[in-house]
Amino acid sequence: MKNVNIDEQNVNNTSEQTVSVFGYELIREILIPDLLGKETPQILYWAGKNLARKFPLPTIEEIISFFHDAGWGDLKIERSDKNTIEFHLDGTIVSSRFKRKDICTFQLESGFLAQQIQQQKNRITESFEQQKRRAQKIIFTVKWDQKDITEE
Repeated sequence: MKNVNIDEQNVNNTSEQTVSVFGYELIREILIPDLLGKETPQILYWAGKNLARKFPLPTIEEIISFFHDAGWGDLKIERSDKNTIEFHLDGTIVSSRFKRKDICTFQLESGFLAQQIQQQKNRITESFEQQKRRAQKIIFTVKWDQKDITEE
């Protein structure tokens, strides 16, 4: 898993340094829920939106690359129409999170996708997470209404 150098001006600065899955999960699956409690999914969704504001990405390809570089997994577009994009997320980290924990959330990623697409489309956007444990993947459905123009 790659580690992103935190540079809000240039997200493409990545290092080849790796972080263990255990270290990542220690923070993501134990420490953060301990700190945030039952509000963890909702706060992570808004935290993902905030991250997207700090790292605006003008293309879907750059979002896919960001997911890879952040160690969030392998993101792919499954389908798209005028008001919806369906993304699939899988990979080693997703499988590992499913195996290690009965209940986990991908709301950080969901919020990040919602905000990135909102910035790209200039429409109020939301994202929904659907876990497919047997298939070892997450489906994110990002939706917007053509009439809900943002004021950003």
